[in-house]
Amino acid sequence: MKAMRLLPVFVLIWTLFFSIACIQSSTEGTSPSFTSVPGGTSSLPATSSTPATSHTPGIDSAPPTTNVNSNNVGEIKSLDFMRSDYVVFAWNDLGMHCANPTYDAAIILPPYNNLWAQVIKRGNPPQIVTQGITVDYSFVNNTYSYGKGEYAQFWDNAKEVFGVGLEKNTGLNLSSPNVHNGLSGGMSANKDHFEAIGIPLTPIDDSNNWNPYQVAAITVKDSGGKVLAQTRTMAPISDEINCAKCHGNDAFNDILQKHDQLSGTDLLSQKPVLCASCHGDPALGKPEAGPYHYLSDHIHGFHADLDSPPGCYDCHPGKVTQCSRSESHTAADGNCTTCHGSLENVSTTIGEGRIPWLNEPKCSTCHAGIAEVDTAAILYRNATGHGGVYCTSCHSSPHAMVPSSQSADNYQSLQYQGKALPIGDCGVCHSNSKGENNLREYIEAHGGNNPESPNMCYICHTSVNSADITQWPHEFQWKSR
Repeated sequence: MKAMRLLPVFVLIWTLFFSIACIQSSTEGTSPSFTSVPGGTSSLPATSSTPATSHTPGIDSAPPTTNVNSNNVGEIKSLDFMRSDYVVFAWNDLGMHCANPTYDAAIILPPYNNLWAQVIKRGNPPQIVTQGITVDYSFVNNTYSYGKGEYAQFWDNAKEVFGVGLEKNTGLNLSSPNVHNGLSGGMSANKDHFEAIGIPLTPIDDSNNWNPYQVAAITVKDSGGKVLAQTRTMAPISDEINCAKCHGNDAFNDILQKHDQLSGTDLLSQKPVLCASCHGDPALGKPEAGPYHYLSDHIHGFHADLDSPPGCYDCHPGKVTQCSRSESHTAADGNCTTCHGSLENVSTTIGEGRIPWLNEPKCSTCHAGIAEVDTAAILYRNATGHGGVYCTSCHSSPHAMVPSSQSADNYQSLQYQGKALPIGDCGVCHSNSKGENNLREYIEAHGGNNPESPNMCYICHTSVNSADITQWPHEFQWKSR
């Protein structure tokens, strides 16, 4: 049986289900005022707006140095939001993107990172802005990908494997197949947010350090080029898809060999082989299972039946990466099964009709009875809440909700409110997440446009005049902790 090589034309499978009604453009305002948070690191590393393309594997493919715990986020710039007209929230849509370390045998996923951003003009009420401004991105000390590790293979084989010829250091794009983003550039406006899709980021920086926790720098400018707001966010990417525990050092060839032995295929002679060319993978724009069922179903179901099934971190990033890093949600083994279930459960629920990547666990399973937490069929990463602001704007990315073990995940919480908690959490100043829970005293201390004690509501609002908690985030129903 000859394996298919070409991925069909990419389709947009992760669409937004709703947007806010009023999006107004504005170019007025003053430049933001920044101060350094005590305890911050030295000054910010430089970033480049132009990706380098002259690097070659023979020069730059020396084994990188693993340096996961390096503080590559730079100095945390605390924003004096009371003197600023704009704020920007930015995040990665999944909390961890995975990529193959090689592209010459079995291929599961390409280097493919997504950044989202939401720009808010402070006011009463605040406005989500997508017109009259630009939003640019770059990465700290990571300006090119071709020539790092074995990643040149991705571009060298892109036409054969993915059906798309790519210039070096540009990526695939599920949303807009004719747009190929690089490691710096402008983000595109999409209804109520900005996005850069399919960035071919690798975990190897320009100093040849391997670190799955790369950092993106985001800059908002008006039409005249004046900087309105800046922030940084995590851009996670790991190639620690570690099949070596069972498949040995030449894992991806061993996988093809065993597939040939068990299924009567001849994949070894046809490599490189994209797994999704036969097994449907919504992560690669194939929402249908296809004749050979979903890739996720096969992988999880097959390994569930082994005498010694692997753990989540044996395959998913991973022993070093440990991608589940939200301190409230993780454990030594990632705590993955609490939300996703066992290997067997992942497989059987797909057999019962669940579509992998599109039908995932809900926050309301644990956080029941709290307004705006049950997002129905909309995934957390696509859902909006208070005032049309994305859940991820205040809570951060999936698998990385604040507080996180990684400093870049906490950057915006520290930048805007000085403490690694969800944006607007009363625990920034009080001893618990709901403060004194006295609404009359709240208005006396925090109300009006010139409050006695500005709280975190003023990150976006210029005045707070109502004690009507139905207008507050989650209707003030979260648990005190």
